[in-house]
Amino acid sequence: QGENLLYCFEVAPAQPALTQVTQCRTEGSTRGLAAVPRLALDVMACEVLRVLQLTDTALVPVSYLVPRKSTQEFHEDLFPDCAGTLPATGAQAWWAGDSQQVGRVSLHPARRSTETFSSPVIACTQLQAADASSTDADADRSGSGYSSPSSLASPGSAATSLSASTGPSSGFASSPSQKSLQSILGPSSRFRHTQGRVLHRDTHLTNLRGLSLTTPGECDGFCANHQRVALPLLSAGGQIAVLELSKPGRLPDAAMPTIQNGVAVADLSWDPFDPRRLAVAGEDAKIRLWRIPEGGLRETLREPEAVLRG
Repeated sequence: QGENLLYCFEVAPAQPALTQVTQCRTEGSTRGLAAVPRLALDVMACEVLRVLQLTDTALVPVSYLVPRKSTQEFHEDLFPDCAGTLPATGAQAWWAGDSQQVGRVSLHPARRSTETFSSPVIACTQLQAADASSTDADADRSGSGYSSPSSLASPGSAATSLSASTGPSSGFASSPSQKSLQSILGPSSRFRHTQGRVLHRDTHLTNLRGLSLTTPGECDGFCANHQRVALPLLSAGGQIAVLELSKPGRLPDAAMPTIQNGVAVADLSWDPFDPRRLAVAGEDAKIRLWRIPEGGLRETLREPEAVLRG
């Protein structure tokens, strides 16, 4: 934070675990960073990473591309399968010990699943409101009510090695000179030519004002999914701005609708399966779940969909 250089590293299962791939210089100093979900990447342009940089007055998208001769085909080696958008199990089953993993999906545009998921928390909250005498434990046991998928997708190419090496099946062993060269230059990587660039100003969200300076160091400062971002504000009452990524440009000077969390924000995160649900941890040791209307905030939200108490 506080710098205008963004460093991009590759994470590998073997040593060295972190290898710097590239760096990108930006105009403003960084106050926070959030990665856009992989399913939102432009894979046909060989975009392997996109981050949103939060500065004092703007939200700036930075794209990382791997140059390839052909951009008309899908490059399997750059895009292994990733976690899908459907939960693997329900709340009741999870509390009972179910440990199913989220199914993996292909990033190939022609093979992507079109299934969507909407959290059923609203129905549970309405039941709790109708029976005010129910305890917190009863509310927890009410569960979410959705069923788990019947099967999980194959991880496919997720097990692809991140480092280039000569396996025993090739019939060749690395010579001492090759080993010493690798120790000097490091392992070869498919991401070694990655180039980071700040996207055009037309894609920026500008005229940000009143950002919170008091979020804990463990908090990223804001959070993003493929549709929108949530930004804690300095205003009293734990206000949170929700901005649509599909509507870039200069924000109006007039006051905008916000989420009134009621207490200062300690951390916040989008539901990985429901892009309209935001979980906000407050300094009162409670987590409030907020439902964002389709198309974004049009009026201030004051009542959360549910409150989770520790």
